[in-house]
Amino acid sequence: MKTFEIEVQEVLTRLINIEAKNKSDAILKAKEMYNNEEIVLDADDHLSTEFILIEDTFDTDSNK
Repeated sequence: MKTFEIEVQEVLTRLINIEAKNKSDAILKAKEMYNNEEIVLDADDHLSTEFILIEDTFDTDSNK
């Protein structure tokens, strides 16, 4: 049998409302909230999952 390296990518997303003077301040506030763990995405925020073949890594069947 062969071994394959598969990358699993999950996309999580959540819309939040931020009061700020301008767009830059709103993004900065959202980043600060995220870094301070005031915004924590979880399974309820799941949008999609992808499975990507990276490469065949090696043959695990020693008889071949």
